[in-house]
Amino acid sequence: MKVYFLRHGDAAWPDWDQPDTQRPLNKKGKKEMRRVAKFLAGIGVAPDVILSSPLPRAVQTAAIAAAAMGLEVMEEASLTPGFDEQKLAAILSAHNEQDILLVGHEPDFSGAIEMLTGGTIKMAKAGCARVDVDETRRRGQLIWLLPPKISAR
Repeated sequence: MKVYFLRHGDAAWPDWDQPDTQRPLNKKGKKEMRRVAKFLAGIGVAPDVILSSPLPRAVQTAAIAAAAMGLEVMEEASLTPGFDEQKLAAILSAHNEQDILLVGHEPDFSGAIEMLTGGTIKMAKAGCARVDVDETRRRGQLIWLLPPKISAR
C-alpha cells in the first residue's frame, strides 16, 4: 500500500484576522501547488483515492492535485490538525489495499511518517512524501520525500 502525504501549499497572509481554520491558499501557494501537482502526476503518482483535511487550504491543495491526476477529493475530518496514530490507523483500515494520497498539515504528517517508519523528517509546505506501508504490521518505509522546489527543475 502506497501512502502519499501532501502538505498543503502556502497559506500565509500577513494581515489575516479570521480564524486559522478558514485560511485559504495564497497566490504563491496556488501557483506552487499547480506545479507540484503536475510534477507528481508526471512521475506516476496515481493514488486510488485522495483524502483531504476539510480546512480550506488543504481542500484547495487537494483539488489542484486531483485535477492533475484526474481524481475526485473526499474530505476526511480526521485529517484536521491533531491527526495522530489512531486516526491514521483508521484511515489505513478503511482503505485497505488502496493507494492513498492524504492532504493535510504539519506537524501531524511528519509525526505520522515517523510513527510508520521510525525516521524523523520535516515536510515543507507543498512537500510530498511516499511511504510504502506493510498493512499487516502497520509499519512503513519512506520511499521518497520531495520538497516543492524539486518540481521547478
